[in-house]
Amino acid sequence: VLKMYFYSRVICTGAFQGSYLTQGYLQQEINITLFLPHLHRSLSFSLDAKEIVLKAQILAGGRGKGVFNSGLKGGVHLTKDPAVVGELANKMLGFNLTTKQTPKEGVKVKTVMVAEALDIARETYFAILMDRSCNGPVMVGSPQGGVDIEEVAAKTPELIFKEVIDIFEGVRDEQALRMAVNLGFKGPLERQAADQIKKLYDLFLKVDATQVEVNPLGETPEGRVVCFDAKINFDDNAEFRQKDVFAMEDMTESDPTEMEAAKYDLKYIGLDGNIACFVNGAGLAMATCDIIDLHGGKPANFLDLGGGVKENQVYQAFKLLSADPKVEAILVNIFGGIVNCAIVAKGITKACRELELKVPLVVRLEGTNVQEAKRILSESGLPIMAANDLDDAARKAVAMPYVLLGARLIIKHVLPKAVSL
Repeated sequence: VLKMYFYSRVICTGAFQGSYLTQGYLQQEINITLFLPHLHRSLSFSLDAKEIVLKAQILAGGRGKGVFNSGLKGGVHLTKDPAVVGELANKMLGFNLTTKQTPKEGVKVKTVMVAEALDIARETYFAILMDRSCNGPVMVGSPQGGVDIEEVAAKTPELIFKEVIDIFEGVRDEQALRMAVNLGFKGPLERQAADQIKKLYDLFLKVDATQVEVNPLGETPEGRVVCFDAKINFDDNAEFRQKDVFAMEDMTESDPTEMEAAKYDLKYIGLDGNIACFVNGAGLAMATCDIIDLHGGKPANFLDLGGGVKENQVYQAFKLLSADPKVEAILVNIFGGIVNCAIVAKGITKACRELELKVPLVVRLEGTNVQEAKRILSESGLPIMAANDLDDAARKAVAMPYVLLGARLIIKHVLPKAVSL
């Protein structure tokens, strides 16, 4: 599976789309097609290949060792008989595939990629990524490919090679050749690999990537250098000029709440706790989650409001948070730099009234127009609990569910006895 990650949200595509992108730039001549759900009753197939591979398209790893509820074992199959392809695809399409990365019930397979299978004589690792310490892109490679690169870096760091790319010159010939040699390519494969490396950098630039990771970048027994699998991270700020790329997003397995949040430029990740977090800025959001945990609570989500805040965004955020049945308190933690605290306060009061908020709300505001924001909240007449700082806010948010629980127990068990007396 080729996963395409963004800073603000995860964009996932299947391996078919990944192959489409890489082939377009690397000019790899590999036959690929898709079986789609509406074809799975009567499949016919022809592919000019000595061996064929079928891959179930779900957004999870470990497919090769997965199991279908149809009884078929393995989400990846090899065959030299084209007549078997339809039979195998019929046992995949419409059935749930369970792997080590899926829920226990598995994930329904809606498409199957069928491609020419190639033997891999040797595997290497290659990536281009943005490196803050270098203020730009770097190439990272290792002759040990096809495995977890973090493990290679930990056990044999001498097998990790790095080349800093000048953003004005791009990848120079000598850099590409040096990386190809470090990856272990020899003879004519050395030039092939260097050409692929330069084309991958072209891809990196043209699609506004922040990372292009090829694992493995391999060689075949016939003497070809091939990009066999890849992961691409995109800059979400470039969505306006990468519409074709973003249109590849597979939303079928995405979390509905995260999808709804993205419509309003909210960054939302659901967690398992009971304290909802409403914060501006990813760093502050992480700090808020940490301090809730420090005081004995558990965050119910990670929600980043971002910088360009509008009143309707605040309202929609509260709508998402209050719809979660696990949420027993909401903690708002806003530090207004470019964010106007008064806009946030107006959104909060509107949400509390229109949504008839039923859970305790703790608000900590600091920064731009904070005095006006505090005035709006205090004059609203709403049961909003103000906090002096983040530590105070976290303590109050964690305590409120217990306070309410105690009140409910008194009402249920103590008051009836007192009335009877």
